[in-house]
Amino acid sequence: MIENQGTTSWRGEYRPRDRAVHPPAYFPPYKTTVARSPRKPLLSLQESLSELTGPVFGHAMLGPLDNDLLLNGRIDRDPIGERIIVHGRVLDENARPVPGALLEFWQANAGGKYRHVNDRYVAAEDPNFLGCGRCLADEDGWYRFRTIKPGPYPWRNRIDDWRPAHIHFSVFGHAFVQRLITQMYFEGDPLLRLDAIYNSIPDAEARARLVAPLDLGASLALDTLGYRFDIVLRGRRQTPIENRPQGS
Repeated sequence: MIENQGTTSWRGEYRPRDRAVHPPAYFPPYKTTVARSPRKPLLSLQESLSELTGPVFGHAMLGPLDNDLLLNGRIDRDPIGERIIVHGRVLDENARPVPGALLEFWQANAGGKYRHVNDRYVAAEDPNFLGCGRCLADEDGWYRFRTIKPGPYPWRNRIDDWRPAHIHFSVFGHAFVQRLITQMYFEGDPLLRLDAIYNSIPDAEARARLVAPLDLGASLALDTLGYRFDIVLRGRRQTPIENRPQGS
């Protein structure tokens, strides 16, 4: 089971997650957290049945190209950029697979521009790249999708801040409150040491778990490079998740 607050007890209630690992809601170097972080102590609320249950996601809800970002927005040619495969496993704290998890992912194009009306970056749009998709983890927890390696882009945090190349992930369990959101980065990116969002995670080992290493075993010769990104939902090896006032 995936959930928004760490793990569940044998009674089915949510347990708080380890705040020493996940990014804090208030981190001044990431300046938007100053305004959006809670001003008062958080309250612990009793969960209702609707929060512990919900819709079950099935293969019938997915389209045949949902996990192929090279094709799901294609109009007349392949999108521009470095072709990559991202794959990995969704696991619990005991390294057991979590089958049936719904993964959604979204990203900028190779020039660092999102396909969104509010993205004002001067980089060129790519009409053949939609920049989002989804897939289900299989019975052994494996997922896989094809895409273009995203480019870095500037953002208004400090005078000349740049986001490293990254892909956003949303992982759903069996209820809408069972949702985790995180970001995947790429091995060897020099912008990581300068990024306020990445460095808001206090634990160095936890930060490293967000960096996907090159995986030539998943590559396709003369076609596509592979990267592996495992997502651990609970326990000491849990993948850091983005902090939000609700349920944080």
